[in-house]
Amino acid sequence: MKIAVIGLGYVGFPLLLELSKYFKVSGFDINKRRILDLKNGIDRTKEIKTKLLKRNNISYTYNFSDLTRCDVFIICVPTPVKKKKPDISMLLNATKLVSQRLKKGDLVIYESTVYPGLTREKCNPILEKYSGLKLNKDFIIGYSPERINPGKNSKKISSIKKVISGSNQKALNKVESIYKKIIKAGLFKASSIEVAEAAKIIENTQRDINIALMNEFSQILNKMNISSKEVLEAAASKWNFIKFQPGLVGGHCIGVDPYYLAHKSKKLGINPKVILAGRNINDNMKFYIIEYLRKNLKNIKKKSILILGSTFKEDCPDFRNSQIMQMSYKLIKYVNNLYVYDQYFVENKVDKKIVFSNKLSKQRKFDAVIIAVPHDYIKKFSLKKIKSLIKKNGLILDLKSIFNKEEVNFQL
Repeated sequence: MKIAVIGLGYVGFPLLLELSKYFKVSGFDINKRRILDLKNGIDRTKEIKTKLLKRNNISYTYNFSDLTRCDVFIICVPTPVKKKKPDISMLLNATKLVSQRLKKGDLVIYESTVYPGLTREKCNPILEKYSGLKLNKDFIIGYSPERINPGKNSKKISSIKKVISGSNQKALNKVESIYKKIIKAGLFKASSIEVAEAAKIIENTQRDINIALMNEFSQILNKMNISSKEVLEAAASKWNFIKFQPGLVGGHCIGVDPYYLAHKSKKLGINPKVILAGRNINDNMKFYIIEYLRKNLKNIKKKSILILGSTFKEDCPDFRNSQIMQMSYKLIKYVNNLYVYDQYFVENKVDKKIVFSNKLSKQRKFDAVIIAVPHDYIKKFSLKKIKSLIKKNGLILDLKSIFNKEEVNFQL
């Protein structure tokens, strides 16, 4: 069995390396720079140690014709949203590429997040059209939603239980034979592809709604000058309380998946009120923070503001759908001097009056400092260090409650 992994980002690349322990694998990506980096032992996602990049069982390519001898294709391309609607263009393009190399007996596995029904309704017709083959007669399909958790954490691919499914029993058995090699936490066999698709969507939609509840709760408590952090700690003393934290929700899953479920829901004639209400609250948290600054910084246009951290989550170099970045581009409409500091920036740059830097100036003083993303190196900042960055009577906005409420001006 030779396996091809299509898409070598945060999902496909770790999967490729795990599979290479047991199978001969080829990694394909349309990003030529990404392939050249990997061939040279460079992983810009910083998820994998350099020594693991080069193995005898792995080949990297940006030329799809190199995959002609593969009999299993695992598609791990992004499925983002565009204007709050699913953008499946990369998924369909990858499917078309695979269809042109599909042979009798081959297996195609999808890991990309989709709404329930998409694999059969959108992907399979493309596979059949361009290959001239028939599903479950000439080839089979599997679906196993990714559960990658990028950044510094103990939950890596092998330690996360994985949902698997197939277009028939033969497909499910073959998918199982592949993933049971690498997933030590075990497999959950879904009865259909649609069940597996829906499971992934509901995982992240549930988290999105729970965070939205905490965000709304935080706004109420702020009006009453009560610490959300302390309230959550008190509530968490009960055994069945689930301690979600308020905050800006970005990234490639929680901030995206609910729109896929809402899209399918509307197609079925159902108006998803709770799902979109949660999305609306989380999507508007950046404006809530901006409004606080506008109210509390007199003559804000002439003020200078520093944002600490800007990736979508802590200790991760991923800027996709970062709400901090989106907030920065909204905030620059009201302030002339905006500086964003994050060590994960590859280089310093100035864009639309915003200075993005991987170095923190020791000379400049700011009217407000926003502690936005608690990277490990930012959490090491003492309150004294934060105060050394601001002018007299400057504001400290602590979005992740690193400090006590009485020590800062604003917390979520």
